[in-house]
Amino acid sequence: MSDAPASRPLLGIFWMLVTGLCFVAVTALVKYLGPRVPPQEQAFLRYVLGLVFMLPVLRPILRQRTDRRLLAMFAGRGLLHAGGVMLWFFAMTQIPLAEVTAMNYLSPVYVTIGAALFLGEKLAARRIAAVLAALLGAVVILRPGFREVSPGHLAMLLAALVFGGSYLLAKVLSSRVSPALVVAHLSIWVTLALAPFAAAVWVTPTLNELVILFGVACFATAGHYTMTLAFREAPVTVTQPVTFLQLVWATALGALVFGEPVDIWVLTGGGLILGAVTFITWREAVVRRRTITPPAPATKV
Repeated sequence: MSDAPASRPLLGIFWMLVTGLCFVAVTALVKYLGPRVPPQEQAFLRYVLGLVFMLPVLRPILRQRTDRRLLAMFAGRGLLHAGGVMLWFFAMTQIPLAEVTAMNYLSPVYVTIGAALFLGEKLAARRIAAVLAALLGAVVILRPGFREVSPGHLAMLLAALVFGGSYLLAKVLSSRVSPALVVAHLSIWVTLALAPFAAAVWVTPTLNELVILFGVACFATAGHYTMTLAFREAPVTVTQPVTFLQLVWATALGALVFGEPVDIWVLTGGGLILGAVTFITWREAVVRRRTITPPAPATKV
């Protein structure tokens, strides 16, 4: 008898470790690229170059019939996600790697709140407490009144919120069409939505910058693929805590490569947020609800 996916937690943890390394590589490359290429253009080129990986499957996926309402939802999600991607790229040029990573953990919390407001998901007292703990974690990271909250911080807060909204739309769409179609349309619509913003601020990239952005696309695609492998091998409740290592790696990379100071408050706040997300995910598994809260890496760029 073959093993069920959930019977191989060590393999699931391994693939989630690889996923974390891929997403940390994405943030490191964007940080290394710097602000010369505007965030709108960086985001556009990341998605254009990423379409290379979609070409073998794009035509058969897009042949699937969709009605006007679905197309409107695909387009709306693409516009929403494009805004989040631009905000994320901007935040990367303004604040340390560790802070971007920690604040991105807020996306699943926003999804939980949005599911209660728009999808009729009930919030029990324990889940409300977990959401409040996550918001406290954000306050610990930002420490308003004790240090300046920069435009980069505000951009990342908004980016996490927008990615949460994008995931909610993806949940609705995935119940009507295949996940492959959802992914294909996201790639196309985000690219189209970013094009006019990139054109407005266009700076001709060097060959080196194009290579870096292609690396971003490669690692982002690989990260999403290895994440699906992790979920196939083990439950999200097993793989979710592993994502905290992304914050550790981002902190170490920021300190060793980019000279960013290690901030214990960021690690503490990030731990609070991820702990809350893990608890919410565990509660959903215990009560056997359909999954609403996404795993922390699922809302990545």
